[in-house]
Amino acid sequence: MRYLLFFLLWSGQLAAQSVSKTVITQWEQQAKRVTIIRDNWGIPHVYGKTDADAVFGLMYAQCEDDFKRIESNYIDILGRTAEVSGIKDIYNDLFTKLVIDSAGAIADYKKSPAWLKKLLNAYADGMNYYLYKHPEVKPVLLRRFEPWYPLMWTDGSIAAINTGGVTANEVKNFYTGNNATVAVAAPNAEDIHTGSNGFAIAPARSASGKPLLYINPHVTFYFRPEVHMVSEEGLNAYGAVTWGQFFVYQGFNEHCGWMHTSGYADVADMYAEQVVKQGNVLFYRYEKKLRPVKQQTFTLFYKDGDKMSSQQVTTYSTHHGPVMAKRDGQWISVRAVNRHINGLIQAWQRTKSTNFTAFKKNMQLLSNASNNTVYADDQGNIAYWHGNFIPRRDTSFDWSKPVDGTIKATEWKGMHALDETIHLYNPASGWIQNCNSTPFTSSGSSSPRKTAYPAYMSTEPENFRGINAVKVLTRENKFTVDKLIAAGYDTYLAAFDELVPALARAFKTLQPGDSLYTLLAEPVAMISKWDLHSAENSIATTLAIEWGQRLQVLINQVNAPDFVAKVAVFANTAQPRQLLEPLAVTVHHLNSRFGAWAIPWGTINRYQRLTGQLEETYDDNQPSIPSGFAASTWGCLPSFVSRTMTGTKKRYGYNGNSFICAVEFGTTIKAKSLLAGGNSSDPTSPHFNDQAEMYTKGKFKDVLFYKGDVLRHAEKTYHPGE
Repeated sequence: MRYLLFFLLWSGQLAAQSVSKTVITQWEQQAKRVTIIRDNWGIPHVYGKTDADAVFGLMYAQCEDDFKRIESNYIDILGRTAEVSGIKDIYNDLFTKLVIDSAGAIADYKKSPAWLKKLLNAYADGMNYYLYKHPEVKPVLLRRFEPWYPLMWTDGSIAAINTGGVTANEVKNFYTGNNATVAVAAPNAEDIHTGSNGFAIAPARSASGKPLLYINPHVTFYFRPEVHMVSEEGLNAYGAVTWGQFFVYQGFNEHCGWMHTSGYADVADMYAEQVVKQGNVLFYRYEKKLRPVKQQTFTLFYKDGDKMSSQQVTTYSTHHGPVMAKRDGQWISVRAVNRHINGLIQAWQRTKSTNFTAFKKNMQLLSNASNNTVYADDQGNIAYWHGNFIPRRDTSFDWSKPVDGTIKATEWKGMHALDETIHLYNPASGWIQNCNSTPFTSSGSSSPRKTAYPAYMSTEPENFRGINAVKVLTRENKFTVDKLIAAGYDTYLAAFDELVPALARAFKTLQPGDSLYTLLAEPVAMISKWDLHSAENSIATTLAIEWGQRLQVLINQVNAPDFVAKVAVFANTAQPRQLLEPLAVTVHHLNSRFGAWAIPWGTINRYQRLTGQLEETYDDNQPSIPSGFAASTWGCLPSFVSRTMTGTKKRYGYNGNSFICAVEFGTTIKAKSLLAGGNSSDPTSPHFNDQAEMYTKGKFKDVLFYKGDVLRHAEKTYHPGE
């Protein structure tokens, strides 16, 4: 380990940005070709002469709204978090560096086609111009943005890194020599079942005869803002952009729209390697021969008080990929594609697609490794693709586990063609849904058949959101924008379909003299009469959700393939006291927190935004807004994941519905949208919380897509730098 003075290492980063007059002149000239119109919600409508001009303006506008989130995202994707947070994150950084190669990104930038290089340069120029014009903004690390950065992060998903199941903790254990057996931790159920909802409605089920699309990503609040970017080169895209990226990730243009849900098709694989040492040289077996293990040394920097320290780590790789773990005595290498120039090309060109043929051609780039796609267009088409980048593999192997790395049979055999992947084109049912759930219920009786596809194409089980989505889409035949929003805001908690009757049965086993009988008689009666919809004024919602959270430990112990099945088995096999005692704990806990157990859900389930910082703070004594929504874990379509925070008795939302939009396609676009809180992260801005009350009630605003409407609602019009 070596130590460097803090200011010596960071002098280049923290010194004032040195920019030549020539570059400044270029920035100023490009800024003149860009007009940003902020509407009455603070949404930037960016108009540029060229696509590159629109990108320049978009990045400038993003920096105005939340520079710190942009910087944080790139610090993370560059594997430099420890330079800000300290030594605790150096192996998280190593994890990132092993699977996302900066040298590859730089090489891709250099060989980019001219049109893409213009966009990449405009991306960097827009942000660097912002920093030049705003010396009061103090980056924590990145004083200059490089045009190759977007090639490190070619996917806008919140779940954009695939490692086949290997964790950062396993990387740390392997490279620190900790060979203790690592139990791969099961994720928290509330993390598993949060995600996104995407619906598409065909003309036959639309009141107007026009197709509709529902865009409903579930992510951490403020993960994406709402933007509009237009150029004279055919760009006119509206929707949500992930902070720091230059393409509309989930949204629509004049002709079509796209909604991505995080997908869990198996796109990354673990290989069990047989490593031998001969002298001081490491080899691995492959097809009965020995190949040398490749080595690479990383210097990992980390903040160490008022200085910067570094640690060198020598890593290993085989032709499959980096060695990232040790399981059952064998080294585990990972094959994955976590960044690709075609992924960025696909993400950009998608936003300019004008019809189904063009969109499908874009999908044939096969470079979207982490998303499903729900689609609709103005010609009446609806479609769904479950994944996109799907390696072809030998189906005789179980790809959910490490496979034998010593044989050729486990190699990838090219990519599946687009029409070989799980998909739906204009299903007879007239609707499509995906809620991070199985594709085999995505369109009722028109759904793809599971037996027609390899198991590795879909690892997702059914979930309670998917169950509820099928119900709400099946029962309506004449959708409008408002009816589609209403469907997306159905708060039925399908997880309690069997848990509530099981509780009632368990209560009947108690005798009136039992202390549990006295304590639980009223709560059980209230839950038993509940309509299973979460609501602000519902006491039963409070009881059920806080009780359900206490049941999760027991439910997760059930031997069943997925959470829906586990709940069903538990509800029908649990001993009465396994159901009753967690409810008793819930009643006592509510009494201790609030002095009563009969507390309406909205009283304790709150939305609050105080600071706009990366890590928000919460305070029971500060203003907050009640929410009647619940976590999608339980089936609530408008997800609102909440918990008690440090020092609070109430629960506060932090994840779930973020950007929500319903679009009708036709000769003109009709759309409504909603954003968690507001578009700005500045607490002094009128657009910090101007959508908060609407957000908690599901009250949407009209999308201003056409320039005449934008101008009529313009709050500010300017060129970048003004």
